[in-house]
Amino acid sequence: MGGMAAERRLIIMRHAKAGELPGGPDFERALRPRGRRNAQSAGAWLASRSLTPELVLCSKARRARQTWQYVSEELSGEPEVIMDERLYDADVGDLLGIFAHTQASVNTLMYVGHNPAAAEVAEVLTVGPVEFPTSAVAVIGVAGPWPELAGGSGELIAHWTPHEEGG
Repeated sequence: MGGMAAERRLIIMRHAKAGELPGGPDFERALRPRGRRNAQSAGAWLASRSLTPELVLCSKARRARQTWQYVSEELSGEPEVIMDERLYDADVGDLLGIFAHTQASVNTLMYVGHNPAAAEVAEVLTVGPVEFPTSAVAVIGVAGPWPELAGGSGELIAHWTPHEEGG
């Protein structure tokens, strides 16, 4: 870890592939079959690395809630899950502020939300670009307490993207 001893892990996940909802609200877009498969694969990847969060902060948008549903089916344990409407339109500053209020007892926090914020928060914390297509997962090691999350305070320790074509 480049000299940084990670005490905590932040798992950032962009929602899985959603379909269009012509004439309907973006908030209600549902996952496509490919999105459901990719979310399950992401959950299996997390499970294979024993990366089960203690707390999940999930956007209230339908596609994010469904993504967490499919991910969680692959994980052991029952983390606390907070569906937070603020995560739908959050930017990097908003996310860091929300993450800062995480209890000190939480060692692994997971965010399930949207781009561009997901990619941007990963980039800000790790000071490097991170590929973030739908369903992507970045695991960031954090050395300090949650309120001290800031630019350069994390290190990318694992990353997953779906490699499925079509859909």
